[in-house]
Amino acid sequence: MSKEKILVVEDAPDISSLLKIYFTSQGYEVLTAMRGQTALEICRKTPPNLALLDVNLPDMEGYDIGKALRASPRTRHIPIIFLTARGERRDRLIGLGEVQAQYYIVKPFDIEEVHTIVKNQLDDARRKNQSHPVTNLPTAEIINEELRKLLTTDGWALALVHINGFETFTQSYGSVVGEDVLKFTALLLSEVVNELGSQEDFIGQMVVGPDFVATSSPERIKAICERLTVRFDEEIGLHYNYKHRKQGYIEVPDENGTLRQVSLMSISIGILTSQEGPFYDIRELSETAEETRQKAVSAAREQAKKSFVYYGRAR
Repeated sequence: MSKEKILVVEDAPDISSLLKIYFTSQGYEVLTAMRGQTALEICRKTPPNLALLDVNLPDMEGYDIGKALRASPRTRHIPIIFLTARGERRDRLIGLGEVQAQYYIVKPFDIEEVHTIVKNQLDDARRKNQSHPVTNLPTAEIINEELRKLLTTDGWALALVHINGFETFTQSYGSVVGEDVLKFTALLLSEVVNELGSQEDFIGQMVVGPDFVATSSPERIKAICERLTVRFDEEIGLHYNYKHRKQGYIEVPDENGTLRQVSLMSISIGILTSQEGPFYDIRELSETAEETRQKAVSAAREQAKKSFVYYGRAR
């Protein structure tokens, strides 16, 4: 399992260094940012498990960072703790009320007390099963919340993304390298959505299996998925050794011990839009999306292609 990731947003180098050294020694992965825009860019690319925010920053207030995290469906689940010298009642009300931070700690602080609060918040988030343990993308109930929203709105597109051949790959290369593939796919999906989508678009990952979910508009989803398939096919080979990458397949024994050739990993994507509704519950929506994705697998085989996108709507 990957280390839990903490984002420290602090423009005082001594405090930033103290927090990074301490939390790294406690077994966390620590990312730091001295400016608000840098922090938001980090959260867009690789959402942390928790954010420690100062209020006074060179380019914006920490409150604005917190509000931006809460406004995005991709980051609104992240626990926020303010760590700041601004301790007036009004400041606390903004942090805890308007931003909905979990804690508001006034400097000077006790580092061990901060650690206890951080640990408790991460434990609570883990119990709620809000983030995938490998990629930290929203998962479980947060995905279900997003799907429930789709049931009551129009003008949406839902994409279900599956990594074909992932199980065989992990059997050959091991689970640790398999986690690297999940991280790679999550980062790739985030990059493509950041480039071609909008702040309102959602990205999530199923708890079990190499399956991802993305929501966007019907106008944007085609470009997102087509770019995703092209980049995945171009870059997935880097996770294989030279021999397998060059020959384009790996050899694995079947149940009889006979070696069979298995192609390099690819992705299949099934897309639904609100035009195919109405859908009456998230189970029906999820099952229909999975049926559409299975059609992508079949179509890819028929056309001898690697990754493939299948559109549920009539064309």
